[in-house]
Amino acid sequence: MYKNFSIRFCLITCLVLVAFKPVHKKITIFSIGDSTMADYDINEWSKNNGGKNYPLRGWMMAMPQFVKKDVIIHNAAISGISSKSFRDEGAWQKVIDQVKPGDYVFIQFGHNDEKPDSASHTDARTSFRQNLINYVSETQSKGGNPVLFTSLVRRKFDANGKLVDTHGDYVTVVRELAAELKVPLVDLNKLMGDLVQQMGMEESKKIYLYIEPGLFTKLPEGKKDDTHLCEFGATKVAQLAVKEVRRLKLPLGNYLKKI
Repeated sequence: MYKNFSIRFCLITCLVLVAFKPVHKKITIFSIGDSTMADYDINEWSKNNGGKNYPLRGWMMAMPQFVKKDVIIHNAAISGISSKSFRDEGAWQKVIDQVKPGDYVFIQFGHNDEKPDSASHTDARTSFRQNLINYVSETQSKGGNPVLFTSLVRRKFDANGKLVDTHGDYVTVVRELAAELKVPLVDLNKLMGDLVQQMGMEESKKIYLYIEPGLFTKLPEGKKDDTHLCEFGATKVAQLAVKEVRRLKLPLGNYLKKI
């Protein structure tokens, strides 16, 4: 009799534990930013450049392989966009309308804010700073979780083989704001900069969009692009982002695979 009671008790306990097992709520990661983050139609790019498998990638294109099944990725980054034009062209409204409590918004601007044209340009210390504040506060007002990202490094070395900073205050302001607003910061500029510096002048070309002559009919002389990423580079940057999110112990880390 005692044995039967023990068995029944164990079965009931197991059923209760299963019933109250935490279930991950599905969340969406929205990403807003520029060409270094954006999605690309590879078939279209390959067609336009005269060959298959054109290697251009934004780093968020590599993120799906690092998230669990409870995560939806909505990459809204756009090539050529700045923190100003992303709002002016209506792209932000389409994103913020969809943000739900618990969702994340990855915010990465700076590359195109540096441009001189009036449609893109912002001043790092004034309008750029305010634009980021607005993206953060509007995300929070919807119950979302903003995460600030610094801009990716350009591959530019000085005569002594040291990586040169090309972003100036557009990176500094992001770091300062993250501390001021108490918003998580993924400092990709530093993380990627350390990687590129470690790899050195020649090896680091593997991260960027370097295409050998003759691979694409419309690029007979090849291509040397020290800003945009190839597939390998996008994957490396996504790995850096995932590792940093987990190091920061953000709740989002529970939705990311260990790497």
